[in-house]
Amino acid sequence: MNKGLLVLVIFVLMMLLSACSEAPTPEERFSAYIKLWNEQKFSEMYEKLSSSTKETISKEEFVSRYEGIYKDVSVKDLNIEFNVPEEEEIENGASEVEYPFSLSMETLAGPVTFEHKVKIVKEETDDGADWFITWSPEMIFPQLKENEEVRVSITSPERGQIFDQKNKGLAVNGLAYEIGIVPGNLPENRDETLKSLAKLLTLDVKEIENKLTQSWVQPEYFVPIKKIDPQNQELLKKLIAIPSVQKKDVPARLYPFGEAAAHLTGYIGSITAEQLEEFEEEGYSSQSLIGKAGLEQVFESRLKGETGYTIYVDGTDKVIAEKTPVNGEDIKVTIDGELQKQLFDQLNGEAGTAVALVPLTGETLALVSSPAYNPNEFIYGLSSSQYDSLANNPNKPLTARFNKIYSPGSSLKPLITAIGLEAGVINPKEEKEITGLTWRKDSSWGNYSITRVSDTDSKVNLEDALIYSDNIYFAQLALDIGSEGMVNGLKKFGFEEEIDFPFPISTSSISNDNLSSEQLLADSGYGQGEILMSPFHLTATYTTFVNDGNMVKPYLEIKENTNTTLWKEKISSKKNTNILLESLEKVVNNPNGTAYDPKVEGLQLAGKTGTAELKQSKDDQTGKENGWFVAVNTNNPELIVAMMIEDVKDKGGSHYVVPKVKEVFKQYLANE
Repeated sequence: MNKGLLVLVIFVLMMLLSACSEAPTPEERFSAYIKLWNEQKFSEMYEKLSSSTKETISKEEFVSRYEGIYKDVSVKDLNIEFNVPEEEEIENGASEVEYPFSLSMETLAGPVTFEHKVKIVKEETDDGADWFITWSPEMIFPQLKENEEVRVSITSPERGQIFDQKNKGLAVNGLAYEIGIVPGNLPENRDETLKSLAKLLTLDVKEIENKLTQSWVQPEYFVPIKKIDPQNQELLKKLIAIPSVQKKDVPARLYPFGEAAAHLTGYIGSITAEQLEEFEEEGYSSQSLIGKAGLEQVFESRLKGETGYTIYVDGTDKVIAEKTPVNGEDIKVTIDGELQKQLFDQLNGEAGTAVALVPLTGETLALVSSPAYNPNEFIYGLSSSQYDSLANNPNKPLTARFNKIYSPGSSLKPLITAIGLEAGVINPKEEKEITGLTWRKDSSWGNYSITRVSDTDSKVNLEDALIYSDNIYFAQLALDIGSEGMVNGLKKFGFEEEIDFPFPISTSSISNDNLSSEQLLADSGYGQGEILMSPFHLTATYTTFVNDGNMVKPYLEIKENTNTTLWKEKISSKKNTNILLESLEKVVNNPNGTAYDPKVEGLQLAGKTGTAELKQSKDDQTGKENGWFVAVNTNNPELIVAMMIEDVKDKGGSHYVVPKVKEVFKQYLANE
């Protein structure tokens, strides 16, 4: 075969192969385009656009514009569908074709669905004829035209409110005065004016300057500086008298009980960048307020409501999608605000805490911590110096104490008694021979010994031991019970168990080594050693003594089903519980009892005091003492209160706490 004939054969074969290969069809091109679109690959989508489309928008503009729109409206579950024609119906020589498609997506304003058409055009390329997409903004949203922008407006829901059992507000929505400056109205003595304003608002001048120099500020704009309490009319008059200063009424969160319920209610504040990232799927924005502490934080998901969104075309009345806001849920809790304040007032600013429950049902009536802060100040705006003063205060006013763990001291002795009675190692009438103020088991203890308050009685039975709060008696009782019995007995009272309660409560603990040493076991018998428990848990354990040996489960939210829920059943038999309760009544009513003074006529209480020594060693004489008193009224039990005050060593120990608790019982039960 000569060379010319070979070339001819190769050419014919190539033509035949080319004729046999299928040219791309418009539906294939659109199907491939839809795949990229569903995956939001706008950069690759641009390469499939027609020449005429590319002339109207650059690749950078295309990608930035449409990626931005989808991001702004939070597109999810994007789904574009195209029904491929069963048969090709393109006229010979046709250079364009139009296909219908449907689109659905989820956005922050709800679902968006529509049907539209796409024009696909044939163009010549270096590789031959091909089909390309003619793009238009209507393919993103039918309402959108060239040179128009998509915008999102946010409508905040009204935050749910928190009420006590008597419908008194604990955290409510109201109005505050927002104090601001119109910069263009500042007088010539600008610096003096700002100093005067800063002093009245307890701010640094620099903080005001920072607000006035924000990028959006214009001379004629009102620039918010700080919110103030609308009840403080005297302050308002002084502020308004300053040139350029104005006030606006603005919605604000209010805490009517202020400091008395601060650690209970908590407060709300601006969401942080970290929180926004954590909760970005839950409808928060950079402008959102969020619960920062207390019930505001505990019930945040229910209080916040659902934000409303409108997706629209800027400068027009064209709405693409709209979701109306859903207001937050109002929550009613079992707290009695009056009792909360009574207990807080008794603490009188000292470092301490108090918890109150209904002993037969478990309703939580009060959760108090002192000293406290005013949660309203967080709403009105704390200066950095004010916050630093709170944060660095050695008495820790920002810390809630009712859910932290402490050494319970002798307030634990009723629990040890119940364990001993159930174990059968106590004969209530049997007298132990105990002489002197100190005792040690034997020489193996070395110099380690147990000390009691008084040695007036050398023959001590259970009742005496509780009345006089005899440490030696209970140290010996703990040894009789044994390590395993003590650990198991305390666990029956909920030790080392997470408490099922909306407000987080620290878990009470026994020891690091299951009371393996005799000295540690003996110390644990009177609430020292390594035993730690929260005031909340301690209060709950005392419900056992008025519920025939069953411990009720505390609850916080008003419930339709008022049946009592038990946390622990049959911790103690009814017989043993009655023995213990009678002794606890004598702790209060017997003139020798540690909780006798002051005697309150007509008030039938049972309870136990406790002084927890916070020492580095047995010989430490400088350690502080925390004073406890837990009491319950036994004639138709309505109230159980546990109060702990820190550093009472020079104030009479636990005897300093007793009259405060009794006064609350008088006030509260008198109002019933």
